[in-house]
Amino acid sequence: MRFMSDETWPALPYEAWKDTYATLHMWTQVAGKVALAQAPWVNHSWSIPLQVTPRGLATRALPHGQRSFMIEFDFIDHLLAIRSSEGMTRTLALTPRSVADFYREVMGILRDMELPVKIWPMPVEIPSPIRFDEDTVHHSYDPVYANRLWRILVQSERVLSAARCEFVGKCSPVHFFWGSFDLAVTRFSGRPAPPREGPAFMRDAYSHEVISHGFWPGGGPLPEPVFYAYAVPEPRGLKESAVQPAAAYYHRELGEFVLPYEAVRSAADPDDAIRMFVDSTYEQAATLAGWDRAALERPPIRA
Repeated sequence: MRFMSDETWPALPYEAWKDTYATLHMWTQVAGKVALAQAPWVNHSWSIPLQVTPRGLATRALPHGQRSFMIEFDFIDHLLAIRSSEGMTRTLALTPRSVADFYREVMGILRDMELPVKIWPMPVEIPSPIRFDEDTVHHSYDPVYANRLWRILVQSERVLSAARCEFVGKCSPVHFFWGSFDLAVTRFSGRPAPPREGPAFMRDAYSHEVISHGFWPGGGPLPEPVFYAYAVPEPRGLKESAVQPAAAYYHRELGEFVLPYEAVRSAADPDDAIRMFVDSTYEQAATLAGWDRAALERPPIRA
């Protein structure tokens, strides 16, 4: 059965869907860790994020010997689909089920397709992680809210992709990080950043100066969905910078600018609200950090 929202920017109240959010976060980490095990490593972890598709979220094509396969969360028909280069497809219904059950089913399907993958079954980037094969705590799935999340990601990916077009320096794709559960796009100055403490993937992610933008469903000190912006390293004076639109502000605990999603969906022009946020935070951060903007940007191309 399909559960579709007819709104372009549907409501996503944190309290109403937080249990589905927590479960879906773990399910996407299972798929993401399969990608981590199989994909050739690309700088800044760019080989392993999920991609926004016309139906949901999917891995890239993943090599397995001379074969390849992909995993897609379909948030229209509410299925997990695993497709191989021989034309085989296996599906698993997205229904309320524990993370342990989901993990067991996915690994079993891959073995049955002669695509065995071994992963480290421990979640990352969350407090108090529970091994996938032992997690019976998270077991919620509301298809209405899963579909709403995907619809927001579709629109956000569209606007963020357009916003990066005038930046001609190194820039990531717009992609979905399953560890932090956010849609992100990152611009680089081209200059190395000061060495960073933390795990290897974080040191690699921030090996060079960056300005990042994205959408995050919220959590921890911020229980609401937001668009965000930050610079690493953060230039002096950025916290006090004036950015747009009026609803945007600097969240000192997160160390990021945020724009509440509700302010976007209630705006007269949501696309324009996001563009104002992205453009103003980038301009402030790049200018204060002394980026070579003349070399990194081009004038808008008009049709």
